Amino acid sequence: MQGGDRVHYMDNLRALAMLAGVVFHAALACSPLMHPIWPLADAGNAIVVDALAWFLHLFRMPLFFVVAGYFAALLVARRGMAGLFRNRCRRVLLPLLVFTPLTLASMGWLTEQAAIDTAHPSPALAWIRGYLDQHGAMPPSLGWAHLWFLFYLMLFMVLVWVARTLELGRIGARIAALPAPALVLAMPVLLAPALAGTGVPWPAPEFFIPALWALVFFGLYFALGYQLFHRPAMLDRMRALAPALPIAALATYATLFAMTEGFTAARAASPLPHARHALLEAAAGLWMTLWCLLAGKRWLDRKRATMRWLADASYWVYLVHLPLLFAIQYRLLDLQMHWSVKFAIATTATFALSFASYQWLVRPTPIGWLLDGKHYRSRQPRSAAAVAPTQNP
Repeated sequence: MQGGDRVHYMDNLRALAMLAGVVFHAALACSPLMHPIWPLADAGNAIVVDALAWFLHLFRMPLFFVVAGYFAALLVARRGMAGLFRNRCRRVLLPLLVFTPLTLASMGWLTEQAAIDTAHPSPALAWIRGYLDQHGAMPPSLGWAHLWFLFYLMLFMVLVWVARTLELGRIGARIAALPAPALVLAMPVLLAPALAGTGVPWPAPEFFIPALWALVFFGLYFALGYQLFHRPAMLDRMRALAPALPIAALATYATLFAMTEGFTAARAASPLPHARHALLEAAAGLWMTLWCLLAGKRWLDRKRATMRWLADASYWVYLVHLPLLFAIQYRLLDLQMHWSVKFAIATTATFALSFASYQWLVRPTPIGWLLDGKHYRSRQPRSAAAVAPTQNP
């Protein structure tokens, strides 16, 4: 159900994906796979964290790009390409340019202090400590950190213009017209080549120079969301497959996890294992993404004050959660606690600080207008009057 101009299930899915992002980044400190390279890595970790966190990783960001593609199509339909350009410059490009230096500076400073002060540093922190001793400065940062999503959204705005100019929508229309079983089986084949040259699981494309695999991989998810706006029947045709999708995704992921020995197996010289792993990874991620869309449309397509607030807060939480996690988890490194207790503390504290700062410092200010597209004059619950759907990530 859609009330006024609000697409409730897309808003609510974005809110849940945001919550999952905080959980995922907090879990990296307890991940055996990330232990050698993640500065927040704790001495305690468990393989179950890798099994759960990387499963979440397979469909969390794809779901964000589907939602972003859907709202991009909505904006173009209502305001044209000029309207999309103005919206993306204000709501995406400006926060990217403002928050990238703030994020890199804060995380760099926190990491430097942790490298100096932590008694039991992670392997990455120990390396940074040695770099500081040798060079007297932190190693340079060459990427967007977690804000890479905004960078790719700006690139996809350009691709929308190219696709409309060349009338490439006809290709998407032909694919969207396939029967549901064929569509569900064909889409992983389209996604897999982009992943064949990356690691398993796929890395975050956070460097300043865009990665071709990410443009193709996430671009296809963005295009899926764009098509869903124009052809909502495409999702409805998959409804009968909904019970099978999560089962198939879990079985496929379990196979991938076992084949790669928990993603720790040495990279094979032959291209065949890479192609096989890429296909399994693409299939598991796509099928879970589709199930989330179907489940969201069935159970989340209604107005709920709590979910709407979370959807509004999601952009702010996305922007600030990683520096907050760095500040909190660095303080936990030297404490003698079980990794699960540290994970719970870090996750809870990050949510609390993110939500509190949004409610009291962001929501009633011009920053809230910039991020949400709305200005709240008071902290009273908003009326049910229709407002334009948010297009933030």
